[in-house]
Amino acid sequence: MAVKTADTRLEQRWRDILTLHAHTTCEIDRVLHPYGLGASDFEVLDLLATESPQQGDQCRVQNLVGRVHLSQSALSRLIGRLEKEGLVERSVCAEDRRGVWVALTLKGRDLYAEVLPLQRAVLERMLAEPAG
Repeated sequence: MAVKTADTRLEQRWRDILTLHAHTTCEIDRVLHPYGLGASDFEVLDLLATESPQQGDQCRVQNLVGRVHLSQSALSRLIGRLEKEGLVERSVCAEDRRGVWVALTLKGRDLYAEVLPLQRAVLERMLAEPAG
């Protein structure tokens, strides 16, 4: 039996984190699939709901880039798809023509409110501390 060194324990801990993330993401995808959403879709809706809590509030897309686990181009495509589904709306920033604003629509807010308990239940189940 191999002796566990600090490096192997660290590597195993990292692999455990990756495994938990993958399993949690897959479970969120499974639960949200009937609503036409995946884990990344929900992540964007959740951030928008947090960043712009009132109807009509907007968030700069650039503010989301570092907070989601997507590249900037993948985030833009996801926002485009959410816009086609009527869940978000985009507009150009008047002060900085390179900037883009995004906001949840009423339909997006309603769907978010409906699926939020499902996503949180998955997190509670998957991230629960082991009984001990």
